Amino acid sequence: MDQPGDQIVIQELELMTQVGVTEEERARPQRITLSLVLQPRNGFANLQEQLNRTIDYAALCAELERFVAAHSSKLIETLADQVASHILRQFDVLSVQLELRKFVLPQTRYVAVRLVRSRIEDRE
Repeated sequence: MDQPGDQIVIQELELMTQVGVTEEERARPQRITLSLVLQPRNGFANLQEQLNRTIDYAALCAELERFVAAHSSKLIETLADQVASHILRQFDVLSVQLELRKFVLPQTRYVAVRLVRSRIEDRE
């Protein structure tokens, strides 16, 4: 039986992307970080040491690096939503919690947005 509390956590994945309201801000890629909490479809007790039964977090990180590098957004809110939707489409997860940090204001350590998205399952 699946364990609803089983989670995979990726903390502060550093990525480069073009994000910002002004053209000047989007002119060059800037550093963001993503922190993720993923609920895989299969509970950890059912994995039988098989990578294909869980989330390959190395592949996920590589895919996110590719995905955000290929996108240009004005708002970090939009980028966060696009990243969460992409994870749900491309990986076998039931839900994703995401925090996206941007290091743009000199008087702050960072600004961030957080969201939670879930896969809509067909109920029979």
